Amino acid sequence: MLKWIDIVKYCNNGKPSPDQRIEKTEMEWKEILSPEQFQITRLKGTERANSSEMCSLFQPGIYQCVCCKSELFDAQEKFDSGSGWPSFTQPIKVNSVAYKKDVSYGMTRVEALCNSCDSHLGHVFPDGPEPSGLRYCMNALSLEKKENILETATFGGGCFWCTEAIFENLKGVQKVLSGYSGGELSNPTYREVCSGRTGHAEVIQISFDPSQISFEDLAIVHLSTHNPSLLNQQGADKGTQYRSIILYHNDVQLEKSKEVIFEFSKHLDKPIVTELKKFEVFYEAEAAHQNYFSSDPEKPYCQNVIAPKLARFKDILKDKLKPI
Repeated sequence: MLKWIDIVKYCNNGKPSPDQRIEKTEMEWKEILSPEQFQITRLKGTERANSSEMCSLFQPGIYQCVCCKSELFDAQEKFDSGSGWPSFTQPIKVNSVAYKKDVSYGMTRVEALCNSCDSHLGHVFPDGPEPSGLRYCMNALSLEKKENILETATFGGGCFWCTEAIFENLKGVQKVLSGYSGGELSNPTYREVCSGRTGHAEVIQISFDPSQISFEDLAIVHLSTHNPSLLNQQGADKGTQYRSIILYHNDVQLEKSKEVIFEFSKHLDKPIVTELKKFEVFYEAEAAHQNYFSSDPEKPYCQNVIAPKLARFKDILKDKLKPI
């Protein structure tokens, strides 16, 4: 999660490396943009406050750059700032937005730009809601909404190296990220989480297509692939960071989680200790923890721990696997 200190660092030390670069001549931009869009994005204009209905729209979706179509913001991070411009608390990825000191009009501000094509988006300020404290104040004409059919689920059930490998194989799952959630410390490191003092659990955050797999199915897989009756432990991994947890994103996920836990409890000799907690924030784990199994399945931990567990999962849940 980005905070104001991170924005200042990028302003002073250079922008984050983008996933892609898209460059066009002024004439090429004029050919694909309306005059108003060109004025805002390429000439650093500012639209009139309250001139767009985008300020009052909060339906799920992804907001992308109107120039190059790079994804910039998730509607889940959108809030009503009362400023008259669409406002967000975070970009969709750390490197989606670039930052530049702006001293125009006798003010000192931080300009926000598309990191892929340098289009002017607006400005970012340190007066947004917690936990980030950021307000990305954007021109509506610099954005366009791409309807997002994907939903998000967040589970913890032991070491995230194992859980990531399992959910990556499910039909309808588009993306799995390993990270930390459920605790108090902002931007924790792996070492800090392993200490057990941050309150965070090792979790995975799943982007899934509900037309292909339901949240209920994901919750069933979650409870089926670890021991939900063990408190703060899975196998040899012990500590609160390895606790069984479902971080629900809405009331529907909460109710479905309760139903799945109730049904599972009928088939276990011990009570289920899976924690149900409202999702607040997800901190992506360091790069070394992403795609841990698929990047090098020959690693000792992968061979001795993950591979056998993955084999059992594939045998039990054949109908839910992605085609080979």
